[in-house]
Amino acid sequence: MTKIVNMHEAKTNLSKLVEEAEHGEDILLARAGKVVARIVALRPARARELGQWKGKVRMAEDFDAPLPEDDLAHWEGR
Repeated sequence: MTKIVNMHEAKTNLSKLVEEAEHGEDILLARAGKVVARIVALRPARARELGQWKGKVRMAEDFDAPLPEDDLAHWEGR
């Protein structure tokens, strides 16, 4: 659910609004009836799992071979 709050109310109830955002509420801040900002909760980053792509990605043997001259010219804008 989206909640639109004017600046004065936001200043008065900031802690409450942040808590609501942490619980998934979409909080929009308005100035003179025009939405100008959003309060969003930060989600903690997940730790990367080593080897998660193992066996799922294949790299061609010639992936770093020089490009043919006409392809190279195209990439260089010639």
